[in-house]
Amino acid sequence: MMDLLSDILGTLGVAAGLISYFLVQKGVLSATGGTYLITNVIAPLLIIFSLLIHWNFPAFLLEAAWASISIYGIYKHLYLPRRHS
Repeated sequence: MMDLLSDILGTLGVAAGLISYFLVQKGVLSATGGTYLITNVIAPLLIIFSLLIHWNFPAFLLEAAWASISIYGIYKHLYLPRRHS
């Protein structure tokens, strides 16, 4: 049962990450917008959950780095002053 759940959540994470990236490339989402930033935290966390069941250290490092960078992006978006050109 846990294997199935981890596969489903991991697959949802991959789909969410790929779809959001595609939407940024199409210009539907902004790379600095809230939807994209939140998706880029949720997607790797879902994949990390999957990796806790089916361990793969390099994949874990990649997803942890992706989530960490996205958390910084959210922090920057919310709390750092914006410079006007």
